[in-house]
Amino acid sequence: MNETQQKPPYAMIAILFVGAFIAFLNNTLLNVALPTIMVEFDVKASVVQWLTTGYMLINGILIPASAYFVTKFSNRKLFITAMTLFSLGTFLAAIAPEFWVLILARMIQAAGSAVMMPLLMNVMLTAFPIERRGTAMGLFGLVMIMAPAIGPTLSGFIIEHYTWRVLFELILPLAVIVLIFAIFKLKNITPNKDMKLDILSLGLSSIGFGGLLYGFSSAGDKGWDAPIVYSTIAIGVIALVIFVLRQLKLDEPLLNLRIYKYPMFALSSVISVVVSAAMFSGMILTPLYVQTIRGISPLDSGLLMLPGALAMGLMSPVTGKLFDKYGARSLAVIGLIITTIATYMMSNLAADSDYYYIMAVYTIRMLGMSMVMMPIMTNGLNQLPMKMNPHGTAVNNTLQQVSGAIGSAIFITIMNARMESKGASLFEEAAKAGNVPTATDALAQFKMQLGAQAMLEGINFTFFIATLVTVVALVLSLFVKRVDISKK
Repeated sequence: MNETQQKPPYAMIAILFVGAFIAFLNNTLLNVALPTIMVEFDVKASVVQWLTTGYMLINGILIPASAYFVTKFSNRKLFITAMTLFSLGTFLAAIAPEFWVLILARMIQAAGSAVMMPLLMNVMLTAFPIERRGTAMGLFGLVMIMAPAIGPTLSGFIIEHYTWRVLFELILPLAVIVLIFAIFKLKNITPNKDMKLDILSLGLSSIGFGGLLYGFSSAGDKGWDAPIVYSTIAIGVIALVIFVLRQLKLDEPLLNLRIYKYPMFALSSVISVVVSAAMFSGMILTPLYVQTIRGISPLDSGLLMLPGALAMGLMSPVTGKLFDKYGARSLAVIGLIITTIATYMMSNLAADSDYYYIMAVYTIRMLGMSMVMMPIMTNGLNQLPMKMNPHGTAVNNTLQQVSGAIGSAIFITIMNARMESKGASLFEEAAKAGNVPTATDALAQFKMQLGAQAMLEGINFTFFIATLVTVVALVLSLFVKRVDISKK
């Protein structure tokens, strides 16, 4: 073990943490502001959505390539470049005179932030010995979870009282301060080696992951039968199959998929995908229920979800310490039992469920999830040799993005299908009983009431499906074994 591992460079890690926190925070700030931006630039909902879709696509393209960047370039050079791009994008967004400038700014921001998470994870894996990685990754989880937790609530407050540009004006000075500190304080600690970039692999991964992310993200809005949806998914799948076959043949692949020879890493990947999909379902369905069925404001909706996200973030360092002591399996099993029970409780919501009851159940659900994600991921990474860490983190981060998009699309589809069938059956029952009003206004009001009932049924049913998904993750977690440190 080298000197760096014996005494981790805490000042340097703090700089990386703050940089990653700002990047994650920025990612979630804009969602609440989209309606306001739509009005200011006079663009349609499908067009304004590109501010988040474009950001996500650049992430999906660059994260798989992050293994190459982390291996080829020093962590200092990489972080300074990423932070410079992010700061430039933030500045452009704050002053954007036209909508296309704002989209360009978001994509420049994404190019910077895409490398932050894999880079920080690799620095943590290099800086900390394997027996202390749980604590370190727990702190990393705090950053990863707290930023998206604060984002929607902070954004809701700013949009209510100021202009959307303040979202970027708030981030910019912080990004510049982190960049200045990085220039003077960052050192190189990750091992590097000279390697060639396989352009064909980069192209295939961009088309593959980009196609999947775009296709599944658009499915909830455009429908599965839209040509743009099924064609981009099909192109994405074909490109990914060719990409995988190529990686297995290359001596120096862009993304080394031989990491799946390590059983605990392979199992951790599968569990992470399943849990990510279930987590995103809650993040989408809860505000939908709160705002549409209950008529609660977006700001109050954000506040309802805040304790859950804060609990998840604050539990992360605690979970890390427990992981170092007891391993991943016991934590994951307990966490998934809690998550499964809370998700089932969310599948029995009523039209008048209490605000604080929903907050409590959602918080318990997130608390359960906080015991699963980081321990499972860290246990898998612990089995990999040091030289494969960049590939392990790149695969994990890519899969999290893709499973989030796929999970969201599938759960929204399930909800819509259930909603339509329930709405049709309710209307049919009312028609048979002769309870359908004939006056235009009364009929419109009646249809709205039926629509709300049908949506509630759709949300509850989808939460029930999410419960079954968490049960699958629970069964898989029983097979997790602690990695033997002595064999590394």
